[in-house]
Amino acid sequence: MTRANHEPENLKPLDAAIDRLAETNAIEGVSPVFEVIDAAKPLMLSPEGLEALYERVPAIESAGFFGGSDWDYPQTLVPSLAARTVRHGESAATLVESLSQIRLLAVAKGDYTHTSISAEHAHHFLAQVLAMNLDLVVNDLQESDRLRPDQLGYAVQNLYHYLLQHLGYENLLEDLVAEVWRILEQRPVQVAGVKHMVTQIAVCLEKPDTLGGEVSDDAVQLINAVFSPTEGCREDPGFDVYTERLADMDDATLLKEAIAFAQAMHSTGLVSAYMPVFIRYLRNRWNELIPTALGLSYTGADAFHCYPALIHRLIDDALFPETSQCAYGLAMMLERGILYAPPVAPSLWRQIRLPLCDTAAEKIVAVFGSSRSPECFLLADVLNVLGRPLGIGQGNYPTCQSTRALSMWAYNMPAELLRILAWAARDDEITMRFEGDSISSRELGAGLATEPPVDVDAVSLLTVPHLDRIYFEMGRRSVGRGEDPHKWVNSEFHGDQVGHGFRIAVDVFTGGLKDFDGFIRDFFAAYHPFYNGNIPVINPQPAGIAVTDSATRFLGWHAITIQRLALDADKTMRVYFFNPNNDSGQDWGQGIVTSTHGHNERYGEASLPVAEFVSRLYVFHYDPLEKGEPGDVPADDVNRAMDLAKSSWAAGRQA
Repeated sequence: MTRANHEPENLKPLDAAIDRLAETNAIEGVSPVFEVIDAAKPLMLSPEGLEALYERVPAIESAGFFGGSDWDYPQTLVPSLAARTVRHGESAATLVESLSQIRLLAVAKGDYTHTSISAEHAHHFLAQVLAMNLDLVVNDLQESDRLRPDQLGYAVQNLYHYLLQHLGYENLLEDLVAEVWRILEQRPVQVAGVKHMVTQIAVCLEKPDTLGGEVSDDAVQLINAVFSPTEGCREDPGFDVYTERLADMDDATLLKEAIAFAQAMHSTGLVSAYMPVFIRYLRNRWNELIPTALGLSYTGADAFHCYPALIHRLIDDALFPETSQCAYGLAMMLERGILYAPPVAPSLWRQIRLPLCDTAAEKIVAVFGSSRSPECFLLADVLNVLGRPLGIGQGNYPTCQSTRALSMWAYNMPAELLRILAWAARDDEITMRFEGDSISSRELGAGLATEPPVDVDAVSLLTVPHLDRIYFEMGRRSVGRGEDPHKWVNSEFHGDQVGHGFRIAVDVFTGGLKDFDGFIRDFFAAYHPFYNGNIPVINPQPAGIAVTDSATRFLGWHAITIQRLALDADKTMRVYFFNPNNDSGQDWGQGIVTSTHGHNERYGEASLPVAEFVSRLYVFHYDPLEKGEPGDVPADDVNRAMDLAKSSWAAGRQA
């Protein structure tokens, strides 16, 4: 990235401020960023100024401008928070966020390489932020934007015109709708950001020519799912009018409404705020129609009818327009059949009656507001998590291990999850055992989850800070044993279902590869049905991957869960896994692109052919009593995985 020859005079203060910042950081390790912010502010108001800032991304980054802040870790930034910060944040925060988005544009276009975020990740991030702020692109500024001090509203609008110009969209509306569907195909628990994107798309459909292209059926389906999924609410009439219409409907019309709600919910994963109004109305008129409205199969309907008092109470206490998504969570929980496990129904009754401690209640109010009680928001997200255990995301928490544990418990041990949640919500404490000793989160210092959470569900909000502290305390107690602490921590932390066999591809002291051929063969022998006696994955198992970008640069270690191995429709054996990082669709280079749909993935799963997956694997657990013969694994499979690894993240780690 080179600087233009013809630069406006007001660039000199910016360059001088960047130089002083770099010099000060080199000597004192502090970041007087306000000089850079003040110098960058006037440049935000013109395309030429934005171009000058773009050209200085490497200098701004290397000077330590983002150091000591969340922006220093762009891989953890959350689009919904970024969209709010740039529109409603304080002046300094808005400008730092704007410079961060200019930096991500440079990463997305390949003009700047960042050590912790890929070009694809940066592009997806900017697409989502742009979708949440579409009104800035196609409309005049709102009054609140115009009245921001120092012309910040105009600066932000100029930024988004600049992003739109440089992101390379030929048909912005079509591309942004595709981005929404890409996210929804993974069925995340948290969809507030997605609904905001759909809202912005709906507003901007009045000016489709501004965005390029015609309104697609995909866009209309999304908008209808959120605002008008049925004939009764087709023109988004408001709750009062809709309630009046329900009272005038006969049974046949109510049945049509129920079917339409179910179809819209299951086809998109989004729940309209009108659906809770409809279901709560049915509670007083026609309870038997609720399973139809939830779109339940025979399995789900049977569970509904086996536990009517519990289901009705969950609806009464948790399902409101503000918590509409829990209708989908409830439906999917019933479809999973987990209520037939004896401890689950009593655990849900405990949750319904659970008193929250002040700390827990204050956390929930701070994140979700006070339109409903903290108990209501928590119960709603309990249903969401139990219904979609593979839709849990870590948000801005750098705590993939704890989020992975929540997903594993919700998937396989729901009563255990509810017990841990009860401790955190009622007692503000979680206690776990490690090698016979009790560890209390209350007695430990802060872990990685030190910042206020963004874009996480209420279950994660209350439990992850406690779990994070315990996980790292277990790791501390395992240091000095001559092997990777995960060997002991994972089985104690996640539960007895974790295999006692443990394999790691790197030496914990040198970082170099260690018996990599044997590592690969052991994975195939333990997991691949062709070589382990056709034994499926009984319990999901924790594992660790070496994340790379599309250029095969190593970005870091990351915790995942191996869910299952199976043949796809093309008869290719694939590993299906859970990635807690909020978005499982990633390009890891060498043609290795994680799939989230189209290869028999279940909602929330990512998948890869076995050799491609193993090429990024660095640690896994297995059952040593149910492992095949490693020597039976074909050399071609081993060599393919090994070659892919050694020409990407493992390059330079070879002996």
